[in-house]
Amino acid sequence: MNAQAKGRVVLKGIRKTFGSFVALDDIDLEIEPEEFFALLGPSGSGKTTTLRMIAGLDTPDAGVLEVDGVDMTFAPPGERDIAMVFQNYALYPHMTVRDNIAFPLKMDRVEKSRIQPQVVQAAERVRIEHLLHRRPGQLSGGQQQRVALARAIVRQPKLFLLDEPLSNLDAQLRLETRVELKQLQRNLNVTAIYVTHDQEEAMTLADRMAVFLDGRIMQVGTPDEIFNRPQTISVAAFIGSPPMNLLPATLDGRSVTLEGHSIELRSAPPCPPGRVTVGVRPSHLRVDTGGIPARLYLTENLGESRLLNLLIGEKLIKMRLTEPGDFADGDTVPVLFDAESIHLFDAESGLRIDND
Repeated sequence: MNAQAKGRVVLKGIRKTFGSFVALDDIDLEIEPEEFFALLGPSGSGKTTTLRMIAGLDTPDAGVLEVDGVDMTFAPPGERDIAMVFQNYALYPHMTVRDNIAFPLKMDRVEKSRIQPQVVQAAERVRIEHLLHRRPGQLSGGQQQRVALARAIVRQPKLFLLDEPLSNLDAQLRLETRVELKQLQRNLNVTAIYVTHDQEEAMTLADRMAVFLDGRIMQVGTPDEIFNRPQTISVAAFIGSPPMNLLPATLDGRSVTLEGHSIELRSAPPCPPGRVTVGVRPSHLRVDTGGIPARLYLTENLGESRLLNLLIGEKLIKMRLTEPGDFADGDTVPVLFDAESIHLFDAESGLRIDND
């Protein structure tokens, strides 16, 4: 990272309510310059409200927002050196693509002689230089999205804010644009803050991410850290497609007992015996004659793999298989829990129990 890089965002104790609804509850967050940072969470979790705070479109009831060490908590959007791409693109339908891209520069009173070269350069970066004469109504959804990106980057802002920018695109175009968006951010050397409910987008785009649930940040880390070491049951139940299997169990020393079956762990966790929750990813379960018997409820064929929906007692779990297997609904399948891949959580607090 460039030592002179700009775009460091710090949120301290941010709280926001709408009537009796607590949208953000004591949010602390640090985003580094030139970082691609994702705010991930389900609808209503507080991620978009956080982005609007950073943009200056909403103000907090409590807390401080700093950009590059300067208090910007109540600064108007125009003083924050930001550009924002919305879910609906917010293009002006009566303007050409050229004029849509040029609009922020005109609002900043940039000299006319400098506007057109900057517009063309921004259009070239997102490969729409051949569409400058058209109007938004003559463009596809993907092309409109590129216009919105070009309009955002034409001013070369220090903060690039994106609110679910790919959600209106079809699946194939989303995949293509995702790659281009990451490359664009790298080429621009700009801090990008990206709101999404799609964890695949967050995992593939983000250098780091924050997982939002019910107005709180549950965990901050790299995609690998959050996937491989979820710090709470709620994060484990949210991250992954499908998410982690979570089962009630009893811990005693080095073993956990699950539906009457004992599983030996690598080592004894640093906690007393008692109730715990065992977590294991669907891809970390195996079919093995020494495993726990489970009844096959339903098989989902995903092409390259299959998901077995299995009942252990009354608890439904999922197992991902990449190799062929001759199982029919109703069969008993022996499921092996790999001790190396087991996650433990406190049954009361929901917090991770480290077992390394």
